[in-house]
Amino acid sequence: MKHLITVFCLFLTMLLIQSSALAQPTDGITFRQNWYNYITPQPQWEDWTDVYNNVDGRGLEIAYNRNLTKHTWLVVPVKFGVGRQSAGGRNALLGNLDVIFENRLCKYGNLINPTIHLGVGSTWNFDQEEFDFNIPAGLGMNVRLLPNLYVNLQSQFRFSIENRPGWHHGVGLVVLWGDQNPDRDKDGIGDKDDKCPDVFGVASLMGCPDKDGDGITDSDDKCPDVAGVAALMGCPDKDGDMITDAEDDCPTVKGLAAFKGCPDTDNDGIKDSDDKCPREAGPASHQGCPIRDKDGDGIEDKDDKCPNDKGPSSTMGCPDRDSDGVADKDDACPDKKGDSAHKGCPDTDGDGIYDNEDRCPDKAGVAALRGCPEIKKEDKAKLERAIKLVQFETGKDVLLQKSYAVLDEVVSVMNQYSEYSLNIAGHTDNQGDDKLNQELSERRAKRCYDYLVSKGVAATRMAHAGYGETKPVADNKTADGRSQNRRVEFELYVK
Repeated sequence: MKHLITVFCLFLTMLLIQSSALAQPTDGITFRQNWYNYITPQPQWEDWTDVYNNVDGRGLEIAYNRNLTKHTWLVVPVKFGVGRQSAGGRNALLGNLDVIFENRLCKYGNLINPTIHLGVGSTWNFDQEEFDFNIPAGLGMNVRLLPNLYVNLQSQFRFSIENRPGWHHGVGLVVLWGDQNPDRDKDGIGDKDDKCPDVFGVASLMGCPDKDGDGITDSDDKCPDVAGVAALMGCPDKDGDMITDAEDDCPTVKGLAAFKGCPDTDNDGIKDSDDKCPREAGPASHQGCPIRDKDGDGIEDKDDKCPNDKGPSSTMGCPDRDSDGVADKDDACPDKKGDSAHKGCPDTDGDGIYDNEDRCPDKAGVAALRGCPEIKKEDKAKLERAIKLVQFETGKDVLLQKSYAVLDEVVSVMNQYSEYSLNIAGHTDNQGDDKLNQELSERRAKRCYDYLVSKGVAATRMAHAGYGETKPVADNKTADGRSQNRRVEFELYVK
């Protein structure tokens, strides 16, 4: 019978040993051979060895073990054996049923794991049909053979309420199985600690999956296939503007939510792509460009042809003093209102010649004289008479006294025709040295010029020159001809 039980225990042990491993097991069975001592249940310390020497019975035990905490197990053993419960008595068939709390002092997996236990139990004497209530307590030791197979040594003292107390010493095997913390998805995180026990995951996320490896569980990740940031629920944001790339119209440039992730560099409320001046703030009415108007005429510098001078819009910001629509810079008559066809000039004297080309704009004249009036015949006669009557001392540039009255008439003509200028030209006959004649003609022209200036004629209105004997008007072979060639000519002209 004992051999059969031994074979059964070994078979069950090999069957259960297939449960592995390093995870804390949940269940176990203990098979134990016990030796009973009811002869010296309470020895003196000097006779302590009698506890082991005076055994007079033996039995078999099978116990169910259930893990409660990291170190505490609930053990329910059932024992059957033969022993004497009283001194001088005979052997009787004994049965025990206990409920014990066992503390395994070291962590699971140690080579040696001491135990201490305490519980409540019972003894049934089948021969005498007696029941006894016990309090079992004891010490033991588990020695690991395989991950879930231990050799067990145990000594237990059973306190008896009605009958004789006794000792049970045992040797056996403890077989464990089950998993205190199973791992259904095989991700290395036990189900108790795995927030996603049915899906393979990572330890950093308590066993939940993270396909894109961004540290955000797929269940909380709005973009589970692309690595992103936690603030955007796992969606990517390449430019770091807190707008997901999928919703960002400018995903590579940091921008604003108001513009779907596009920037507004100058903060003028117009996104850069629509802003003609993206680095300078300006209103939308100017497409984001600042309003620049240095001269304050209400016309922007970019449209103002004269940005430094105030002017009306009709001349694109350029001044127009006479308000004729022609800018002063283009107006030949900036102080007289005219028309653009004639460079802003009027025809003041109505002679058909506009003031910009009219040398006598306030007097009607003729085109041949650039708008100046023709010289009256009597005034022409004065000039012609001056040519004949202005005379000098022979060989000198000294005016004869009678010449002054003639020159005074020239002065009156000059004053009457203020728009005209005067050329004074000196001439000689061919008598004498050419060089001396040239010099004499120049001095004589200059002498007349100086006299007219002394009478108030502006020097700027006159020019003088000498031509010597180069321009005769008569034959130098006769005295009369030479007399005509010795002359000073006065010619009015319009510049």
